[in-house]
Amino acid sequence: MTVVRNNPVDIQIDYSDKHVLLIDSSGNMRATIYYMLRELGISNVKAVTINDKVIPLIAQNDFDVILLGHNASDSVTGIQILEEARFRGYIKPSAAWICMTSDSSQEVILHAIDSQPDDLISKPFSIEELKYRLDHIIRRKLALRPVDLAIESGAYYQALQICEALIDRQHPEYTHLQKVRGTLLLDLGEYDKARELLDGIYWETRDKEAGLYLCRAYVGLDDLAAAEQLLQELISDNPLLIAAYDLLAKVHEQMGDLIQARETLKEATTRAPLGIPRQMELGRVAVQTQEMDLAKGAYRRSIALGKHSCYHSAEPYLKLANLRRMEVKASDNVTREQIEREIDGLLVSARKQFSSDRAAEVRAFLIRSQLAEDLGENSDKERFLRDAKLVNRELESPLDIDRELLVMSGEALPVLEKSQQVSANKERETKAKQLNPDMSDKANRLGIKHYLSGKFGLAIKSFGAAVDFDFNNQSAVLNLAQLFLETARDDKERREGRLKMVDRYLNLVERASLKPELNNKKLLLKRYRSMPLDELPPSSLGPLLK
Repeated sequence: MTVVRNNPVDIQIDYSDKHVLLIDSSGNMRATIYYMLRELGISNVKAVTINDKVIPLIAQNDFDVILLGHNASDSVTGIQILEEARFRGYIKPSAAWICMTSDSSQEVILHAIDSQPDDLISKPFSIEELKYRLDHIIRRKLALRPVDLAIESGAYYQALQICEALIDRQHPEYTHLQKVRGTLLLDLGEYDKARELLDGIYWETRDKEAGLYLCRAYVGLDDLAAAEQLLQELISDNPLLIAAYDLLAKVHEQMGDLIQARETLKEATTRAPLGIPRQMELGRVAVQTQEMDLAKGAYRRSIALGKHSCYHSAEPYLKLANLRRMEVKASDNVTREQIEREIDGLLVSARKQFSSDRAAEVRAFLIRSQLAEDLGENSDKERFLRDAKLVNRELESPLDIDRELLVMSGEALPVLEKSQQVSANKERETKAKQLNPDMSDKANRLGIKHYLSGKFGLAIKSFGAAVDFDFNNQSAVLNLAQLFLETARDDKERREGRLKMVDRYLNLVERASLKPELNNKKLLLKRYRSMPLDELPPSSLGPLLK
């Protein structure tokens, strides 16, 4: 996310066909940024305030850039919108997300980083600064667009193949492309290949992201000692790299050192206290190490932080109720009555706020059953346990009652089996192969129609969508190469960047097995590419379209 100011400007950015969503609760700020965007040549701008319609708007539209304002005084903040968009899978790799905030406090900045925007910019800012940030991000998005489109459609193997086809030390995003390749290998469970690749990147560049990914490879290979050592080095060099603390805590837990895992999470939540998942992890590990006050604090913070968060759930209410239950036996009568009232209040709140969560209802009955047992009320214990089992039978995926009771006891549970990760990888592999050739052909034909009408921006989007639906649609890839070649001929200002796009798309089909007519088109485009542009046919190259 850090902007490196010495990146070469390899692609001149044309914003005329970009669709931008501007979100900010301040009308004055929206107006200011809106006119900045218009000055930059962006005419397709939708400016809105933060409300409950923002998430559906993001889900239902294909924005190229989303500028998201964060104001701490808002009931729903910009970071919460970003967090929910990522949580619901509405953030496309090919779209650029920029978080804008006037709050430069450490906890807010680290909370924003947790949700992984493409960039973070402090308000107020100048039009020059906005242009610089946008240029940097859009240039990267354009350079990696074929990869991002593959990832968006779940075609991870195709994305990896595209990465490998684009690998070239002269590529303007070479290091970033290599890191993307590394993360794809990790996601596909190719840990040996990922380790070999990321090891070279990290020790050559000392890039902290590459270091984190390398640690993930070590964990995947069960080399926990190597992961622990490198994570500690990363934290020593980058004390605010909170993701390293999260991974280190998991490594400690897998090594059987729950106390060290707890202390690592405690340090992470001290530095970055606004992340609910991290607070919940701290609560879980604190219970297993018998640090009950620490756990209660973590669950209470999760409840307080969750009011408008996508992570708002019944879980912290139930966890806190169960913790209070564990204190009943050792309490005097007055304290016991207070605890019982608090437990009842937590369970009622969970039921009212999350009435559709039947699994939470099962867990609430189990807590009441355990509380009755602690109080020696055996008939109530059996009644609540019976209610829990009745509701559990109605669930599509019933809970393991014995395991749930073990969780409530506060005993340490074994770390998830590695087979679950393997299953996840297989599921992802299956998803990666789910293509839609019919939709790809339709999108390609629509692109041809736009191309012949002179609507090059729409043509690029349609051909890109065709590749998105089916990465074996070499017609669409060659059409993109042709379109960028023609526009490079006619636009001297953006020529260099567009010629690079021609080279990339031609490179993608270089190793492909093409039908004779497509192979002839590829050879013709390669011949055109080798010619001086002023010697190309002066008319439209549209008749070449396939």
